[in-house]
Amino acid sequence: MLASRKRCEAMAHPMLLLMSQPIFCLLLMLSLVLAAGDGYAQPAAGASQAGVPRVLVPTGSRPAAPVESARPVVSASTGALYPWRLHVTITLFWIGEQASDRNPVANLKSSWDGNWMANYGGYDDPEPAKRIANFASGEFRPKDFVPKLNPFYVALPYNDVVSGRQHKTEASRVIPWFARMHPEPGVTVCKDRWLQIYNGSRSCYAQWEDCGPWVTDDWEYVFGSKPPQTTKNGSAGLDISPAVRDYLSLESGKKVHWRFVEAAQVPNGPWTKYGTGTGTGNAPPQPVLAVGQRPPDNADLETQRRYMEYLRKLRDAEYLKRPLSELQH
Repeated sequence: MLASRKRCEAMAHPMLLLMSQPIFCLLLMLSLVLAAGDGYAQPAAGASQAGVPRVLVPTGSRPAAPVESARPVVSASTGALYPWRLHVTITLFWIGEQASDRNPVANLKSSWDGNWMANYGGYDDPEPAKRIANFASGEFRPKDFVPKLNPFYVALPYNDVVSGRQHKTEASRVIPWFARMHPEPGVTVCKDRWLQIYNGSRSCYAQWEDCGPWVTDDWEYVFGSKPPQTTKNGSAGLDISPAVRDYLSLESGKKVHWRFVEAAQVPNGPWTKYGTGTGTGNAPPQPVLAVGQRPPDNADLETQRRYMEYLRKLRDAEYLKRPLSELQH
């Protein structure tokens, strides 16, 4: 028995010496951390924690899918980026359209312009044979006249003002840009706002110039995340002009994706060729210097600031030219 005890003490002595070394303590701590990490990284199959969202961390070059949000996502470098409204049914409408079963109110005037047709310059004939649709020249307009306002226009089913005297009670709460515009009572903040519209292969840009289809109080769809309130015309949620139709090769009843964009994010194109709307300061800014031209070294700080702002807008314009499929993958 005494011999056995001496043998055990002799064997334990080197082990005690080893455990007293700093390197042994470090290796022991590292092994414990790795063991704990494996326990969290590889839970038992089927295990889950109720109420805890699943988080996926990308391990390759492919980015994680973006999270859908009903609120605008704001970036310090690109400005406000608003969420997409997906798979929205469109209908065609045009300036000068007479009242009918599908269009209960004539489009001689809009919700915000009592002389819409006159200010536009005439009847925006939707007949393809009476229109110019030329991608090379950027001409998308009626043949009979050159429009004085932007031929790329749309209608959405919300009006922010009541009889031109006051804003609707929810307007200041639901319109994302309302507060920074500081509008006078009854002055719309919706007219001339820009939209990006995507048809599955290309985007175009248009301005909000009228209210519809069918209703003018559907803020939960226009600024929220609900589907369009109306069930007419296939639950249509966006009226588009003939120019938008021709550029995107659409027809009534088709579906598109759309979102609001800031004026500074609108790239040059056919939609900036004629008129850009008035009254809201929402027209695309023009470059302060020629493309590729740098300000002189002795330029004042304001000129240099404007030049940097111009470069930023060019970058944003290139970003917004990317199709929705690229933005989602």
